Amino acid sequence: MTRSRRHHGPGGTYFFTLRLARRGDDVLLRRVSLLRQALRETLARRPFHIDAIAVLPDVIHTVWTLPEQDGDYANRIGMWKARFSKHLPLPPHRSLRQIKRGEKGIWQRRFWEHKIRDAADFKRHRDLVHLSPVHAGLCKRPEDWSFSSIHRDRSRVIEPEFEVLDDNEVLDDDIAPLLPRRPTHMPPQRLHS
Repeated sequence: MTRSRRHHGPGGTYFFTLRLARRGDDVLLRRVSLLRQALRETLARRPFHIDAIAVLPDVIHTVWTLPEQDGDYANRIGMWKARFSKHLPLPPHRSLRQIKRGEKGIWQRRFWEHKIRDAADFKRHRDLVHLSPVHAGLCKRPEDWSFSSIHRDRSRVIEPEFEVLDDNEVLDDDIAPLLPRRPTHMPPQRLHS
């Protein structure tokens, strides 16, 4: 088994996946304006660049480039999630453990993080973000999904510069099957408000 080492140095470009605590919930789309406002407030306090983003009903895939002198993505994600959650009512599905910890139970506690290594890795993850609604069975083409940065990115694509890594340095295992394909015989589940 390959050991992975998280990169917590300043700057860098990262791919993230954030999930709601409850699969099948669609609060991210129902309250997308609140999600956008929470992101704007987070950006105002802790700037970074959003290279790509796709908001699905219960998951967000995104690629961020952090300022050169600041590698604190965890607090940025925490601020974003907290700003969004504070405007939502307490969900009925909270566990006793979440209640004792003072957690609202909207989000999964952890998130997936992958440091982008080079331009090819950046392109692969940007494409993964833009294709995620298709992989989830929500649309046939990435352009058909309105909650994606693909519409913004069509006109301009600026790829960040990447550091050259030492051959002995391992940052993460390969993430090939991040988005499992939905079987064609199974339609996507949707919740109606």
